[in-house]
Amino acid sequence: MKDYGRVKSTVKPKEMEIDAYSVWLNSDIHEISVAYDGIASAEYEFNQKQYTKDEYIALVDERNRNLENKLTDTQLALCDVYEMIGG
Repeated sequence: MKDYGRVKSTVKPKEMEIDAYSVWLNSDIHEISVAYDGIASAEYEFNQKQYTKDEYIALVDERNRNLENKLTDTQLALCDVYEMIGG
């Protein structure tokens, strides 16, 4: 993963861009006004990270496993609550 930090663009970025080799994640996107030679124009400032496709697949897989574990924990807690209220 490469973290490019805060970057600027004259084109509003999508939150996720996928090309042949990478997944680009853009977050915290804000439109800013800048003036060049007295002419105001809109630019965009945002945080940008680049993942290889393999890195991104691994990241999504880890997040899914964490969500599955949390879901299981929630289901078990709900079973305990149900048993406590006399179900």
